[in-house]
Amino acid sequence: MSATVAQILAVKGRNVWSVAPDSTVYDALAAMAEHGVGALLVMDGERLVGIVSERDYARKVILLERFSRTTAVSEIMTSELHTVGPTVSVAECMTMMTELRVRHLPVMHRDKVVGVISIGDVVKNHISDQQSLIDQLEQYITS
Repeated sequence: MSATVAQILAVKGRNVWSVAPDSTVYDALAAMAEHGVGALLVMDGERLVGIVSERDYARKVILLERFSRTTAVSEIMTSELHTVGPTVSVAECMTMMTELRVRHLPVMHRDKVVGVISIGDVVKNHISDQQSLIDQLEQYITS
């Protein structure tokens, strides 16, 4: 049985790093570096309005010769969001991320952000599940 998003959050924590839509891209990049993450949620108060990632920066600032100190996050963020709930399986998340070509999924519960999972979290969980299965099979074979 596949683990759920809630189980991933229980292990990794529920920290949500965010930035306001009117923040500069430079400030968003500084926050990403400070927290060691590749994306930030864009929050207008308590409301999720987008996500901004290093990929957005590369494609929508650097390649378009914009300036990170004067460009607002709202100008480059992805506002078409795909979210999941805590009860969604990790397998479903992996499928979503692959099909939608996204690396981060905000986790929502009752219209409130309760966490974020990344493709790294999903892969780490999958590898852990596979290792557990291997260990069980080895135990079965040797007993």
